[in-house]
Amino acid sequence: MNRLSGEANGQTAHIHSDPAPPRRPVRAIGTAAAVSPRIADEFFYMAHDDQTGQPRLFNTALASGLAAALLIELHYQRRITFERGKVHVLQTFPPEDWLQHLVLDRLIAQPQHTDTRTWLAFLATTAYEQVATRMWQIGLLQRQQTGLLWRQRTVYVPTDINTAAWSWARLSQQVRNHRQLDHFDIALAGLTLHTQLDTALLDGAPYSAQAHLRQLVNQSWLPLRDLLADLSSVIGAGVLSHRTS
Repeated sequence: MNRLSGEANGQTAHIHSDPAPPRRPVRAIGTAAAVSPRIADEFFYMAHDDQTGQPRLFNTALASGLAAALLIELHYQRRITFERGKVHVLQTFPPEDWLQHLVLDRLIAQPQHTDTRTWLAFLATTAYEQVATRMWQIGLLQRQQTGLLWRQRTVYVPTDINTAAWSWARLSQQVRNHRQLDHFDIALAGLTLHTQLDTALLDGAPYSAQAHLRQLVNQSWLPLRDLLADLSSVIGAGVLSHRTS
């Protein structure tokens, strides 16, 4: 998908009483608590093997999940919100992060396009490479070439296994122990659930852990639930298209 299409609409953005942007500590690479404050980075870690960098998800789920994570980052920055399948820009002041800035600029430049599913599908075309590049720039990932000489491809491998595994281990333990999650991890849990990564995350856990995860996500703040519903629709449509093509 190279461009957006659709009709302008005159809906007005409404500011919700949403959670404040998460404040998470960032330590030097090499410690298990070295967590990026950007949810797309943490979802990237979770969606890949922490040693080989191989994806745990199929392409549509991975790309769409990263696109949704980028939109969540802007929501945490109070730049956008989601309501009834629409994305609304609340503030046009650019974030400091270059990728968040880029996504916000695209939203601002296309005010006639507010459909959340359209934006998820559009951002998914570039989200993987952009998030990987952002993580590579700050030393969280390293690039490796894999495959035969004439069919090589780039794989992004974590520079530190403990750092890469921390998000997965933290969320898995919290859900299995039926603990409450902070706003950041609820959003991460929502991405995990709606991209079907929860099956691997809770492998071997009792059904009650899966039920607890769903309850946490279903009781999260309304804009997040709206976004996740559209994420599920985009992924479902992508799977159906693949099966019938």
